Amino acid sequence: MSKKWVEREASAWVDQGIVTREQADRIIGLYEDKNHAVGLLPILGSVLVGLGILSFIAANWQDIPQLLRLLLIVLVMCGFYAGGEAATRRGAQKLGIALAGLGVVSFGGGIILIGQMFHLVAYNAGSFILWAAAGALAAYMYRSRYLYLLALLLFDAAQVYSVASFGSFSYTAFLLMAAGLGYYGWKFRSDLLVWCFSLSVTAHALMWVLSEEYKFMWMFIPALALYVLGDWLKERRGAYALQAAPLAAAFVFGVFMVLIGGEWSERSLREGLSPEPLAYLSALGVLFAASLAGKSMRGRLSTAYEWVLFVPFFYLSAGIYVMYLLSLFFFSLYVLWRGYAESWRFKINFGTALFICSTLVAYGKLTWDFMDKSLFFIIGGVLLIGLSWFLNRKNKQVLHDAGEGNRDA
Repeated sequence: MSKKWVEREASAWVDQGIVTREQADRIIGLYEDKNHAVGLLPILGSVLVGLGILSFIAANWQDIPQLLRLLLIVLVMCGFYAGGEAATRRGAQKLGIALAGLGVVSFGGGIILIGQMFHLVAYNAGSFILWAAAGALAAYMYRSRYLYLLALLLFDAAQVYSVASFGSFSYTAFLLMAAGLGYYGWKFRSDLLVWCFSLSVTAHALMWVLSEEYKFMWMFIPALALYVLGDWLKERRGAYALQAAPLAAAFVFGVFMVLIGGEWSERSLREGLSPEPLAYLSALGVLFAASLAGKSMRGRLSTAYEWVLFVPFFYLSAGIYVMYLLSLFFFSLYVLWRGYAESWRFKINFGTALFICSTLVAYGKLTWDFMDKSLFFIIGGVLLIGLSWFLNRKNKQVLHDAGEGNRDA
């Protein structure tokens, strides 16, 4: 919560008689006036410095003797780490983290350059995994969100490298990421980090399916395991952060099935997407039962409606894209309903965006083939503007009524 927001709201509290002017000043005094933009400058600067150093060394690398190259790699890496530790101990936390991040970058750059120097042949993504593990260790040492996200990005890069270069999924990279960075996000209770972790796990599930040449829908099983784990978490916001990526992936898949899947024949659909029904439905049933048990225990059984996005409509013999379209509308209206019921602004805005997206998908699917394209865009624009106006008006009314109810209580 920013100090500027508190100052702005405090004036309204005083006008409404909720607090006195003196009490409002004391509340404002509890918040530090932080300049977040200035605080980000060391980190942004470290990224630019790291890119500059790597590009300079790469351009002149062949002209430097081998022994000097090794010495240069070690000195640069140790210098950044030592500088980061010294700055952190002096209280310059942002600068210290920025230098530690440069140390992580120089460590990975050193691995790559040494491999080029001695013409080492890689048979797996071990070098990238080692680089990512160093980033994760730095994140634990400094408890930094920046270093955590850097390590997460490196694990993702290691997996992409393994799949693209060697055609194999790196279970080592996935397990290290899941154990190390998953524990970090759970321990320090950061919704942003949990959301990014969930997104990476979902992306790894997609790469797992592609590399092992499994049917596409198998990717939702590990993603749903993550969703089920969120159902067992006690904190509501942490659970939503963990479940956001699987739900987003299912929503995007539903949009894909409406726009493109409807053009496929039943045979091509089953050959490209559908796993063997007994195995897939059994796994889906187990996860659904575990999800319901977790929701029931945490008092969130009403969120079971979210499972409409994971229903395997692709097994139907007809009307597949229609069912996916209905599921998109049902889910978006459910999110809107929960947002109104909880007076949660984020959910209301998110549900509004989902409903507009579902409407546009339906409009495009039903009218693109036979409507004049100019008329298509004009009507679509008018529909979008009208929906936005109506839903925003409804949102403001609901939030205003909720605020009035809270004050009366």
